[in-house]
Amino acid sequence: MKQLITALALALCAAGAFAADAAAPAASKALTPQQQKMGDCASANKGKTGDDYKNGVKACMSAKSEPLTQQQKMGACAKANKGKKGDDYKSGVKACMTGS
Repeated sequence: MKQLITALALALCAAGAFAADAAAPAASKALTPQQQKMGDCASANKGKTGDDYKNGVKACMSAKSEPLTQQQKMGACAKANKGKKGDDYKSGVKACMTGS
């Protein structure tokens, strides 16, 4: 009987350890841009309740993001073409900047 109780206790401990390991990757997973935006909108409307909160989040979520400035776009294109050299880099950045 004592062996059965010990075996059950070990099984429960092992099951708990496996469950904790299975939950860990989900917790460390990065948020998608949509999830990040939802969190930002929820924070911006903190303190509101009911329809005021829903309407505030809805307006925030449907708002269009501001277009990139020329400098921001250049930085993004340079990052996208990182590792290229010479003419490959120049043509890649040029294509990125023109949007093709």
